[in-house]
Amino acid sequence: MGSVASVIRFFKWLFALLLIAFVLSAAFDLYVTYSADKYIYSDPKRVPPKRVALLLGTSKYVAKGKKNWYYLYRIDAAVTLWKQGKVKKILVSGDNATRYYNEPARMQKDLIRAGVPKRAIILDYAGFRTLDSVVRANKVFGFNDFTIVSQRFHLERALFIARTKGIKAIGFEAKSFKGTKAAYKMMWREYLARIKAFLDLFILNKQPHFI
Repeated sequence: MGSVASVIRFFKWLFALLLIAFVLSAAFDLYVTYSADKYIYSDPKRVPPKRVALLLGTSKYVAKGKKNWYYLYRIDAAVTLWKQGKVKKILVSGDNATRYYNEPARMQKDLIRAGVPKRAIILDYAGFRTLDSVVRANKVFGFNDFTIVSQRFHLERALFIARTKGIKAIGFEAKSFKGTKAAYKMMWREYLARIKAFLDLFILNKQPHFI
């Protein structure tokens, strides 16, 4: 009986710890959302002018060569800011892990096709993660006050990272999806990414891969 009681107590403590962890992570998720809300703009006409926009990278294609609409909408949002005179430069930050996968170069090509001159585009090939992109925009490229371009769920985390690091960033919301399978999958990934961001910022003191 003693061993059975011990096992029951163990699982009770395990359940309690998991419940506490879930509540804390959910509370942090809500905090990130609401703390970023006042810095996010969806109407380009209301976006305060900045010297540069930080365009966060993603893959242009998903499985089986299908277009990634998150990518296309981010390109459209960055082009809109530039054409309306809200930014003078676009800092394109993405993953260039191999010679065959180069997010910044691909985004640069699509920005140029959309009418943004090459001279207005800056490339950051070491934006492996959101934290890398945001911190490098400040520490490597010298920008401390800029507009981040991405979907809202991503902007909230990016702005939380920026503000925690003392960077005066705002966000311009690119078009997104709601109520689809892809959207739910992306939200779940974002939830986990926020937990990791908390650990990186406050526990592990994580720095960009290259600084």
